[in-house]
Amino acid sequence: MKFKDRVLNVVLKIPKGKTLSYREVAEKAGSPKAFRAVGNILNKNYDPKIPCHRVIRSNGQTGGYNRGSKEKEKLLKLELTRKFKVIQCRKKRKEETCSS
Repeated sequence: MKFKDRVLNVVLKIPKGKTLSYREVAEKAGSPKAFRAVGNILNKNYDPKIPCHRVIRSNGQTGGYNRGSKEKEKLLKLELTRKFKVIQCRKKRKEETCSS
């Protein structure tokens, strides 16, 4: 399997509301020093099924995104908000009022 395919598979498995750094993706893909290559691969990916917006810089900043940094921040905030609502709903045990 090519490095690109390994990177996309790692990113595909990042759950909503979670993030990995470019370095963490590179490590999980088997090439710990290839974090810049991870960024280049994700920058060229336009498949909406691959959640590239969930990959951030090691310092916690969002980093780049091929649809714009503001869109990346918006998507991350949206996923965090939805995750929080689901957690709150489960705590209250009112599943019927917890649609997204």
